[in-house]
Amino acid sequence: MTLETGIVCGECDRLNPRDSTKCVECGHDLAFALAGQKPRAEKNGAAAMPVRAGAESNRTPPKAAQQGAEGKPMEQARHYICKSCYSPVPSGHKFCGKCGTPSDPKAAGAEPNYFGDMQTPGKAKLILIKGEGMDGISYHLNSTEHLAGRSEGAILFPEDKWLSPKHANFFYANGSLMVRDENSANGVFVCLREPAGMAPGTVFMAGEQVFRVEESPAIDDTPDEEGTFFFASPRRDSDFRVVQVLEGGGGGMVVHAKEAEVTIGREGCDMNFPNDPYISGHHVKVNLVHGVLTLADLGSKNGTYIRITGDQPLSHGDYVFLGRQLLRVEITL
Repeated sequence: MTLETGIVCGECDRLNPRDSTKCVECGHDLAFALAGQKPRAEKNGAAAMPVRAGAESNRTPPKAAQQGAEGKPMEQARHYICKSCYSPVPSGHKFCGKCGTPSDPKAAGAEPNYFGDMQTPGKAKLILIKGEGMDGISYHLNSTEHLAGRSEGAILFPEDKWLSPKHANFFYANGSLMVRDENSANGVFVCLREPAGMAPGTVFMAGEQVFRVEESPAIDDTPDEEGTFFFASPRRDSDFRVVQVLEGGGGGMVVHAKEAEVTIGREGCDMNFPNDPYISGHHVKVNLVHGVLTLADLGSKNGTYIRITGDQPLSHGDYVFLGRQLLRVEITL
C-alpha cells in the first residue's frame, strides 16, 4: 500500500505536494510558519517529516504557530489549535491544514462560556432596585434563613437610618420563600398584585406617602356640663378614615370616607399629592365592600405597598420595601 503524504490546504482542504508553497486549487499560502522560514532539516539532509495524524506532542507550542507573518495573533487562532502541531484551524474545517490531524468537532465551533455566582435551582435572589447607590446588586438566598437589617444578618444596609438593626428575615417554608418582619420599627412592605382585604390599623404606601386606615371615631355631639355645644364644621357620617403618617409618627392629612371610598393620587382624588414624583394621577383606592376594608391599586406606575403582618409568602417578581431599600424577588425553576 502506498502512503501519500502532503500538505492539506487550510482553506479548501485540498491535499497538495509536500514541497508546495501555495495550494494548487485555491492559491492559499501553505507556509509552515513565519514568512521566509524554511522547514528544519535532519542531520542526514532530509526534510523534517510532518507529524503523523493523531500523534500527541508534549513540546511547548511554538510562537510561530500562533502568530502570522508579521508576528501578530492570527484571526484563525480564535477558533481551534491543532493538538499535534499547534497550528490554528479555522472554524468549520475538519482537518489541520498543516499536519492533517482531524480537528475536535466539539471544540472547533464552540462558543465561550461565562461563569459567575450560580443561582441554585428552586432558590431565590433579591435584586436591589433602588437603595444605597448599589442598584443592581444581587443577594442569593441559598441558605435556610437570611436576616436583613442595618447591622445584623447577611443582607446589610448600614447607611439606611429607617432600618432596624435586625429588620426582616427571608426564609424557606415548605418549599416556598417567605418574609417575616422581625419586630422592626418601620415594617416590611410588599407590593400588591391584586386587591387585598385589610383590618383597621393597616399601614400602606403609595409613592413617597405612608397611610394608615382607621375606623372613624364616634361623633360626640353632647353639650358640656353647662349645656353648651362645641362649635365646629359639620361632619358627615363615615365608616372609616385614611390618615397620612408623617416622619416621626405624627398624623398629617386626614380624610373620612365619602360613600365608603377614599381615592389617593396626584390630582382629582380625595387625597392629592401634586408634588410627589412617584405617585400616579389616580394611584390607589380604599373602599368598604360588604363590611370588608379593601385596598386596590388603580394601575399606578410604581405600585402600592402594604405593610405585612406575620409570615408573608413571596413569588417570582414580587417587590419588597425595607426602609428605603426596594428589592425585587427572582426565583429560578
